[in-house]
Amino acid sequence: MFVGDLPAPNPSANPVGEKEGKECAPVASNRPAPQAVYVPNDDEFGGYDPETWEEWNPTEESVRPVRGRHRVHKKGGGGLARSSTVLGVGVIAAVGAGGIATAQDGKPPVSLSMPDLGTVTDSLPEAKSLPGVGSLISDDAPDAAGSDAVPAGAPLTTAGMTSADAGQGTSDAGEALRARIMQQAESQQDQADDAVRTAAEEAAAKKAAEEAAAQQKEAEREADAKAAAKKKKEEEARKAKALAERRAKLARSYAIPTSSYTLTSHFGDSGSMWSSGQHTGLDFAAPTGTPLKAVHTGTVKEAGWAGAYGYRTVLELSDGTEVWYCHQSSLNVSVGQKVSTGDVIGRVGATGNVTGPHLHLEVRTSGGAAIDPLAWLRSKGLNP
Repeated sequence: MFVGDLPAPNPSANPVGEKEGKECAPVASNRPAPQAVYVPNDDEFGGYDPETWEEWNPTEESVRPVRGRHRVHKKGGGGLARSSTVLGVGVIAAVGAGGIATAQDGKPPVSLSMPDLGTVTDSLPEAKSLPGVGSLISDDAPDAAGSDAVPAGAPLTTAGMTSADAGQGTSDAGEALRARIMQQAESQQDQADDAVRTAAEEAAAKKAAEEAAAQQKEAEREADAKAAAKKKKEEEARKAKALAERRAKLARSYAIPTSSYTLTSHFGDSGSMWSSGQHTGLDFAAPTGTPLKAVHTGTVKEAGWAGAYGYRTVLELSDGTEVWYCHQSSLNVSVGQKVSTGDVIGRVGATGNVTGPHLHLEVRTSGGAAIDPLAWLRSKGLNP
C-alpha cells in the first residue's frame, strides 16, 4: 500500500537536548518522524494514474494452475509488467516503514537509496515463463468482454513421459499415465475375453467330440445287435433246415404201420376195458385184413398168441426199442426174422380183448416202459 501525506514537521517544537536552558541527554521524541511524500509520476509506471491505481493481490485461486482455458482482465494499456509493479510497491512500503522505525527509535535517519527498477526487472524471469501462471497474467490475454479464451499453461512436469507418449502428442505426464493404465486395462480385458472365448470353444469342441463318440458307440451297438439278431435268425433257419432234413431222412427210414385207418383210443385214456385202468397204446381202427407194415428196420423178437392182445408181433429196433403189433388176424413173419421199413408183417384183426377190428400199437423202451406211440412216431418225422 502507499504511504499517505503527513503534516510537515515543526523544527521549533521542543528541540532535542533543550530543557529550561540546560543541557541534558538527548531523549527520543514521541512525535512521529517526518515522512517523505512520494508521488510517482506517469513515466515510472508506464502511464498508470496514481489516483486510480490498485494494488494486485495474488490469491490461491488466481495463481493455482487450472486446466482448460481462462480469461484474464487487462487493467490498462501497455507499460511495465505486473511483476515489476509489485516489486516497486514493496520497495516503497519498505522505505516508509524504515523511516518510521528510525523516528521512533530516536536514531538519525538512514539514507536509503532506491534501486533502479529497470535493473531489478531485467534480472527477474518473465512471468509468462512460469508454469501455470503465464496464462493467468499474460498481457496478451483476451479482454473480459471478448469471446476468445486461451488454453491453460504448459504442464508442471513431464516426469514419466516416454518417447512413445510424446510421439502420440501427449504433453501431460498424468494424461500419459492414465492412457497407459487404460491401455493396460484394455489389454488385460482383451486377454480375459480371449481366454473365456477359448475355454468356451474348447468346451464346445469337447462336448461335440463326446456326443460324436456316444453316437458312434450307439451306432456300433445297434450294428452289433442287428448282426447278432441276423446271426441268430440265420442259426435258427439253419437248425430248422437241418431238422427238416433229418425228419425227411427219418421219414424215409420210418413208416406209418397201416393205412385207411382212424385213430380211436390214445395213450393214457382211462376205462374199464383195460386191465390197468388206462390205455397203454394207440388204436388204428381199420377193416379186417388191412396190411400191417414194419415201422423201421429191425428183428422180429416175438410172433404168436398173447392172450388179451390176441395175435401179437414184437419188432425190436437197433436201439432196443420194441414195437408191439396186437389183435392181428394173421402173422406174416417169424421170430428172428430181419425186416425193413415198410415190409408187411401181418394183417388187421379182432383177436383177443377187443370190441372191433383195429391195430393196437404199443412202443416200449429197452427197459420195458410204455411210451406214447403218437409222440414217438412224430419224433421220427411221421404224422399219423
